[in-house]
Amino acid sequence: MLKKILIANRGEIACRVMKTAKRMGIKTVAVYSDADRNALHVEMADEAVHIGPAAAAQSYLVIEKIVDACKQTGAEAVHPGYGFLSEREAFPIALEKAGIVFIGPNPRAIAAMGDKIESKKAAAAAKVSTVPGYLGEIADAAQAVKIADEIGYPVMIKASAGGGGKGMRIAWSKKEVEEGFNSSRNEAKASFGDDRMFIEKFIVNPRHIEIQLIGDKHGNVVYLGERECSIQRRNQKVIEEAPSPLLDEKTRKAMGEQAVALAKAVGYDSAGTVEFVAGQEIGRAHV
Repeated sequence: MLKKILIANRGEIACRVMKTAKRMGIKTVAVYSDADRNALHVEMADEAVHIGPAAAAQSYLVIEKIVDACKQTGAEAVHPGYGFLSEREAFPIALEKAGIVFIGPNPRAIAAMGDKIESKKAAAAAKVSTVPGYLGEIADAAQAVKIADEIGYPVMIKASAGGGGKGMRIAWSKKEVEEGFNSSRNEAKASFGDDRMFIEKFIVNPRHIEIQLIGDKHGNVVYLGERECSIQRRNQKVIEEAPSPLLDEKTRKAMGEQAVALAKAVGYDSAGTVEFVAGQEIGRAHV
């Protein structure tokens, strides 16, 4: 049983992990940047370590600083929360080298699923339905325009790393692609330390449904249920409803089976979700 864990995140995400750890009798360590010195997660933790300037790229995204914070406090394990380093393959590898447990999936699964470009390739290989788009890294705005013209408007410009609505833009025209590509790339670089971008077809008035699943170290994966996450603001969920009031059993089963197929294809061995996007008629859903 772990006695002390470090949460490599901030805000509400870190607070949720700390509340659960406290109920389990596990001590917690917070990390914070200059901007979060007086944040609630710092106050809630048993210990807190300052890790740098306000910019995430100079604090929360620096693996060496998280490892050092563990060594300073004697934390036995790290919970990454969501975003930040949770989707970096190098993070659990660095922790393992330092003798620190990573609370999350194995590095191979992170490499395949934490990176949106790679996850879409893995989904396609597993014959899971995906939103039509360009399955590769886009070099510049000129290439982005060419790809968008081929896909057909509107399109969604997306960062390959991270989440939380950052590094995303909807473009309805060539001009909007030209303007949105560089701004999305800059935002992704500042937020995730990774400016790789891709483009996919934007589904108008989409339904966002997340299938919950869990896998073990023996290759077993099961799906548990779903969340309806269609009410969003700035590409971030506002309300989650479970179960989805609009799914029938046949569609729910089909989505669950596709989520399991994808998880097994990448050797996923933790709790997680697979997000599907569908049109209002829900006839076809895509990862």
